[in-house]
Amino acid sequence: MFSWLGTDDRRKKEPEVFQTVSDGLKKLYKTKLLPLEETYKFHEFHSPALEDADFDNKPMVLLVGQYSTGKTSFIRYLLEQDFPGMRIGPEPTTDSFIAVMHGDIEGVIPGNALVVDPKKPFRKLNAFGNAFLNRFVCAQLPNPVLESISVIDTPGILSGEKQRISREEDLSGYSCLRRCPYGGYDFAAVLEWFAERVDRIILLFDAHKLDISDEFSEVIKALKNHEDKIRVVLNKADQIETQQLMRVYGALMWSLGKIVNTPEVIRVYIGSFWSHPLLIPDNRKLFEAEEQDLFKDIQSLPRNAALRKLNDLIKRARLAKVHAYIISSLKKEMPSVFGKENKKKELIGTLGDIYKRIEREHQISPGDFPNLKKMQDQLQAQDLTRFQPLKPKLLEAVDDMLANDIASLMVLVRQEETQHPNSAVKGGAFDGTLNGPFGHGYGEGAGEGIDEAEWVVARDKPAYDEIFYTLSPVNGKVSGANAKKEMVKSKLPNTVLGKIWKLADIDKDGMLDDEEFALANHLIKVKLEGHELPSELPAHLIPPSKRKLSE
Repeated sequence: MFSWLGTDDRRKKEPEVFQTVSDGLKKLYKTKLLPLEETYKFHEFHSPALEDADFDNKPMVLLVGQYSTGKTSFIRYLLEQDFPGMRIGPEPTTDSFIAVMHGDIEGVIPGNALVVDPKKPFRKLNAFGNAFLNRFVCAQLPNPVLESISVIDTPGILSGEKQRISREEDLSGYSCLRRCPYGGYDFAAVLEWFAERVDRIILLFDAHKLDISDEFSEVIKALKNHEDKIRVVLNKADQIETQQLMRVYGALMWSLGKIVNTPEVIRVYIGSFWSHPLLIPDNRKLFEAEEQDLFKDIQSLPRNAALRKLNDLIKRARLAKVHAYIISSLKKEMPSVFGKENKKKELIGTLGDIYKRIEREHQISPGDFPNLKKMQDQLQAQDLTRFQPLKPKLLEAVDDMLANDIASLMVLVRQEETQHPNSAVKGGAFDGTLNGPFGHGYGEGAGEGIDEAEWVVARDKPAYDEIFYTLSPVNGKVSGANAKKEMVKSKLPNTVLGKIWKLADIDKDGMLDDEEFALANHLIKVKLEGHELPSELPAHLIPPSKRKLSE
């Protein structure tokens, strides 16, 4: 009897079926998370509502740093092209937020026009007013790099003394630490808005004049909860000697450890990201390796974009749930008639105790709660009697989304990654070292001798032959046991020596002739010099007598 009730109830619990990750995120947000946010005024306290463009836009990279750290030069280096509105100099030149994006026609779109374009993910920036919008532009240009990512250039943050002078000037109107020195808007709040939506945040530092001002420290702290997106670039590292560079790197790590509150060591890339000759070329190889690592990180953004948006939605849902518990708890404590103002002051003053109670009752991690001081300040302007009581159905919908729908979307994310395995950033500096002799590691390690007509192993083969004939070869070959006795003298792990054996035993007979033995010793030398072994033996390393065998 009434068996259809149970069937219908089970049907409700089944996860949604989506065609794409982007469509799934939009639907889940609008149907399950947005109602909770609107009911408990989430957008007035934390972040504006998300729009379709937030789910559809390309990955974005946000550049942040003090003035003259090379932010604009870094963008130009990536694009290998000037962009509209670009200004480079030792003085504070970039006085605006510039969204560098792809467009068929080169040009600049002013901020006020930009925030009414439904295809751009900037509509909610309208809340920061004309003071910000007059300092916000979009530079569009046809560039292959921008077909995959967009880059946000930000105003250089002035050092403490300059910032203090700016605040003291009567005509400037910059009255607080969080105000940008280029206009009367909340600089840190704008950065928080971008941090929530971008895929990567790159903090740039100048190795020649490392100085983290109080203002820059405050900006970095404003990026809390987005530490997973942060990468650090120690730029202009070619201007100092190796010993000084080591000291600067250590000082930077020590300073960041006090500001960025993460248990992991933050990733720092060292280099000189512009197209000029290196002033001190001693660390050229280090700079090349660091540049390649940074480029790989940026190139992975399109492939991981769907996963990042999914992760950000989960973080937003967790915060919205906590916010709902806070607001409903305040509503529950408010009197219906008398003493409202006194009770409001009392509740705001004891908000920390309310946090602890919610944490205990609902088993919520302390890290999921919003900043206490900021929340107390925001509550001062609110009428607590107008808050909504706890509505379990809204919370159940979000819990169902996190428990069931997100899992089905994760499967879809992996499917899309499999369908588009080569969706990496291309063009500009990313293509500059892909082919030819200037690729990273070209002609080094296992790549040594790639352009030479003579077999590169032949140079040292006489020395290897002397060892070979002491191992009692039979019919011109040494056994695996005898070869092992010699190879283990390198002190390399057995796993590495096993790989070297597989690469050197070209005819796969379990023994090594003089050429194969020489090749094995050459690969041992490559590994001992700090290079990686190839997964397959390159053509130029195959002994001349075995080249027909390998074809």
